[in-house]
Amino acid sequence: MSKRAHNFCAGPAALPEAVLLRAQADLLDWQGKGLSVMEMSHRSDDYVAIAEKAEQDLRDLLAIPSNYKVLFLQGGASQQFAEIPLNLLPEDGVADYIDTGIWSQKSIEEARRFGTINVAASAKPYDYFAIPGQNDWQLSKNAAYLHYASNETIGGLQFDWVPEVGDVPLVVDMSSDILSRPIDVSQFGMIYAGAQKNIGPSGLVVVIVREDLLGKARSICPTMLNYKIAADNGSMYNTPATFSWYLSGLVFEWLKEQGGVEAMERLNRAKKDLLYKAIDSSALYSNPIAVNARSWMNVPFRLADDRLDKPFLAGADARGLLNLKGHRSVGGMRASIYNAVGLDAVEALVAYMAEFEKEHG
Repeated sequence: MSKRAHNFCAGPAALPEAVLLRAQADLLDWQGKGLSVMEMSHRSDDYVAIAEKAEQDLRDLLAIPSNYKVLFLQGGASQQFAEIPLNLLPEDGVADYIDTGIWSQKSIEEARRFGTINVAASAKPYDYFAIPGQNDWQLSKNAAYLHYASNETIGGLQFDWVPEVGDVPLVVDMSSDILSRPIDVSQFGMIYAGAQKNIGPSGLVVVIVREDLLGKARSICPTMLNYKIAADNGSMYNTPATFSWYLSGLVFEWLKEQGGVEAMERLNRAKKDLLYKAIDSSALYSNPIAVNARSWMNVPFRLADDRLDKPFLAGADARGLLNLKGHRSVGGMRASIYNAVGLDAVEALVAYMAEFEKEHG
């Protein structure tokens, strides 16, 4: 078997090798049935059992209360930018949004197609290097919900706290940090996450929504985008992304075998501490994010001289340290260190960074 590279891609991202091997073993013949999961009817007893186990394992991992529905939908997190206001924002209502980076901005831009959006706070005055404290937020009196992104994948800015907005439902985009450490689901009205970072392959979005928020969709809301329809049909109103759902289920099993999100928190803390320490103790590398808002999952860093970017990336690729180039909108480097990226990968990256600095610093 060929040697696996260390994949620091922001998404679609690294998957656990054990999960890939399990899927490989099942690919042609799932559990002696003589066919692949990709070839099964989503209505078959076998597939329904796969889907139900995936949901239960996710409920176990996040301790999801019984009054929340778990939906496995298509369209990714970006489709949720429209789906959320169509389901939760009355035509004459207002929703509060927090702007902490590019993904927040995309959600605001899309939501404005469907109603009044109040940007209650923005990280722009801080150049998106820090999150404004809640005392500075300009919240609406009767917001239908408050939306924020817990982690900005591109800028590397992450909330280390949960906003407190009373009875206003909190809606959070956790695409890039769900399952990386424990959360209290009951603090949120709705959590959504594109799969292709900490959950599984692309093609799926997980929505965890409190039951009292269902049944409020506008009359213009397409049937396919109505959360209540999805919930009432077990996320199978139409043919779901069956293989992505199955693979996500294998990831949930793997996470439970590792010790759950508590074990992931310990591992992720060790990984990010090691990487940020290497950056902070260096004269060549820098990270501009306020320390209390640094992402655990996506670590951007710059080299003191941009002319060194190409040789740095070439050397990284030669060592099997892949996908370190920063997003085109911000430049520099970015190491995404999701659950499936091991401590050994971060150790290899830090060793290379030190070697490169010795040669070029």
